[in-house]
Amino acid sequence: MREDNKRLRNFARQMRKEPTPAEQHLWRVVRNRRLAAFKFRRQHPLGPYILDCYCPAARLVVELDGDSHVTPEDQQADAERTAYLERRGLKVLRFWNIDLAENEDGVVTRIFDECVQRTAAPTNLPPTGAANTADVMELP
Repeated sequence: MREDNKRLRNFARQMRKEPTPAEQHLWRVVRNRRLAAFKFRRQHPLGPYILDCYCPAARLVVELDGDSHVTPEDQQADAERTAYLERRGLKVLRFWNIDLAENEDGVVTRIFDECVQRTAAPTNLPPTGAANTADVMELP
């Protein structure tokens, strides 16, 4: 899923060097597989966008929104961005910066739950070796 360009990658590198306080806060929590061994990338370029935080295994995007996301125009741009990412099979979680600051446990739990849910194996299949061919119904 490499839909980026050199200019965007360079901008993402610059953003990693100058994170917002909320981005720094979240990165301290999820970096180096600290969240149940899930690997996250920060300021990850994808298509025309730079994702605040991205977990490839869960195909999960975490966006932190501050003052630059309050106007109707900003919210429309965020909705278009979310739609673009969802069309590519990604799940987008958005949190206000203040939510992370005031309810870190709740935000981190929500991210963790989504990672687990999106990486879990299907539960409707019988365990390996638990069924023989006579026990399995064929689809028409």
